[in-house]
Amino acid sequence: MLVKELLSSKKAIQEVIAQGWVRTRRTGKSFSFIEINDGSSFHNLQVIADESIASYQIVEELQVGAAVQIKGSLVESQGSGQKWEIQASEVTLLGNSDPSYPLQKKGHSVEFLREIAHLRPRTNLFGSVFRVRSRAAFAIHQFFQERHFQYIHTPIITASDCEGAGEMFQVTATNEKEPFFGKPTYLTVSGQLEGEAFATALGRIYTFGPTFRAENSNTSRHANEFWMIEPEMAFYDLEADMALAEEFIKAVVADVMEHCPDELTFFNKFVDKGLKARLDHLLETPFVRLPYREAVEILKKSKQNFQYPVEFGQNLQSEHERYLTEEHFKTPVTVFDYPKSIKPFYMRSNDDGKTVAAMDLLVSGIGEIIGGSQREERLDILEANMNAHELDMETYRWYLELRKFGSVPHSGFGLGFERLLMLITGVSNIRDVIPFARTPGNAEF
Repeated sequence: MLVKELLSSKKAIQEVIAQGWVRTRRTGKSFSFIEINDGSSFHNLQVIADESIASYQIVEELQVGAAVQIKGSLVESQGSGQKWEIQASEVTLLGNSDPSYPLQKKGHSVEFLREIAHLRPRTNLFGSVFRVRSRAAFAIHQFFQERHFQYIHTPIITASDCEGAGEMFQVTATNEKEPFFGKPTYLTVSGQLEGEAFATALGRIYTFGPTFRAENSNTSRHANEFWMIEPEMAFYDLEADMALAEEFIKAVVADVMEHCPDELTFFNKFVDKGLKARLDHLLETPFVRLPYREAVEILKKSKQNFQYPVEFGQNLQSEHERYLTEEHFKTPVTVFDYPKSIKPFYMRSNDDGKTVAAMDLLVSGIGEIIGGSQREERLDILEANMNAHELDMETYRWYLELRKFGSVPHSGFGLGFERLLMLITGVSNIRDVIPFARTPGNAEF
């Protein structure tokens, strides 16, 4: 049985088998306390083995990190700190460890643990992070499936640059003389364009997969490989898009808080002491919606000494976004109607000719966590936008045909999964919510 199942048992069990890795071992005169964990639970399972069992010599030689199988009875614990423990009748060594095991019972810095990313999931911190990551991924699928969205797998290899920024990894074959696919191809930065094709056929779709950006940035918020959630909805305008994004954030946070209470208690105690209060506030408080123009005016009047100047027509920086959410409104904020000049070609032009129907959802501690827009459904205006961005019309011919054959208003957004995990866990560096981080100069493991 899993450790999680045994710890949550409603009654004692005469015969059980548990497997896991040794976290600690303490030896008395005639018995040993062993704590094991198989990764299914935040809490360890205590095992008591006395010298009367035939395998007691194995117990005396157990090292931290060893893998074991325990047979015995699940009984009420006589000590404090746990409800159940196993009275062992047999201990089997499945895989030995030795004193060089780097995760001895002491504190380790996250910088050190990044160097042993193959072992760090065995720690309390990273075991908790990746259980939360698993649960959050499940909650994302559940959210969209319950609302009749279809899950679509868009290409990882693409010939188009969705964002137009050019920060893409080119795909080549070893010793390639001619382009393998007949044209230059790249690792995708977004599945949005392909997602739009399916939204105009299936109505509501979402993608959830890896994306790649060749951005030479070593900040705590950027990685070169990360996972994106990108819903696309036919017949949705910007208002509906913003409402879905806000509902989505609250639903996933609420699900993780319900199903991972031990992990969140740990994060709140050892990672970010204000985490639980902040997440509770996010769930209980309506989000503010604010036009970009008004956001700029608020920032200008704030008298804050920002590193980056605030002017209409400039992108909001993280410091600006955090001021709005953490100091001015003290709640998540959705900023919308951004200047056309700073947004990609596919966003719908507003009637003023200066702004587009774009939105960014901002949260405290992170800044932008969701970016989205109503897409330009009018063929002539989309063509004009593409010409202004000097895009090859033939490359995007199929995308233009979506506006030629039964075009409809439609919207969507993108959420970086790792930024959502940073919000939920309070972990401040994106490298620590990804199993194996890919950042400039680093592709270990």
